[in-house]
Amino acid sequence: MNSSPVRKPAYTKLAEIYDAVMDEVDYDLWADYIDALMLDHHPDPNTVMELACGTGSLALSLDELECYDIWGTDKSPDMIARAREKNRKRMCSVEFSVMDFLDIPQNRTYDVVFCVFDSINYLHEPRQITRFLNQCQKLLTSHGLLIFDFTTPSNSKEAINYLHNEEGVTDNNYRFFRTSTYDAEEQIHTNTFRIQQLTSDRSTVLDEFVEVHRQKIYSLQQMLDIIDKTAYNICAKYSDFEFEEADDESLRITMVLQ
Repeated sequence: MNSSPVRKPAYTKLAEIYDAVMDEVDYDLWADYIDALMLDHHPDPNTVMELACGTGSLALSLDELECYDIWGTDKSPDMIARAREKNRKRMCSVEFSVMDFLDIPQNRTYDVVFCVFDSINYLHEPRQITRFLNQCQKLLTSHGLLIFDFTTPSNSKEAINYLHNEEGVTDNNYRFFRTSTYDAEEQIHTNTFRIQQLTSDRSTVLDEFVEVHRQKIYSLQQMLDIIDKTAYNICAKYSDFEFEEADDESLRITMVLQ
């Protein structure tokens, strides 16, 4: 193996193990929640775009409801390759494309655009979030909705208790180790993945890689201040996976904008 781990950009080598890392996520629950949000706030949603869709698990679960025409997009070609493979195996009808959500082609419009799994926390500057919001606005039909979530400082302070020093072995012969830290002053949450590629009998490390994921963690008020400078109206702000009003103690906040 290499004498030192190979540094990789975010969501390249992690694509190989992403589904294993996210194994405990209930994508059907997420799909039901997104479905309920759309039906509650849109008169007749049909066309849907997911931004930062990862390996496509949520889009595929939503597709199984047989209610929507779905386009899943992600900046990482490695993640989209996995999504397309899963789409083919499950015989679903989701379209998957490589796309940066800060540079979205304006050739279609959608009833709903959504971006979850705290993907927006990868935007470290308010101006980047403003650009994201403006890009999405151009995609929406007249009654269109933008749904996105973000994690808060309360979540990061709690999450490091179970994310730090996480490890596991995947079915495709990878071993991973995660360290997780939170800088409360800078509001930066860092997850570092050390990923080892193993032989088929898992006795030897063939190669080793490192990916560092840094997220800017926003408070509710910080996010509201950013949205206030755009043309959006806030339809709702929900706490976690509930339909309760979000507040400063919420761990994950889902925004519904129009």
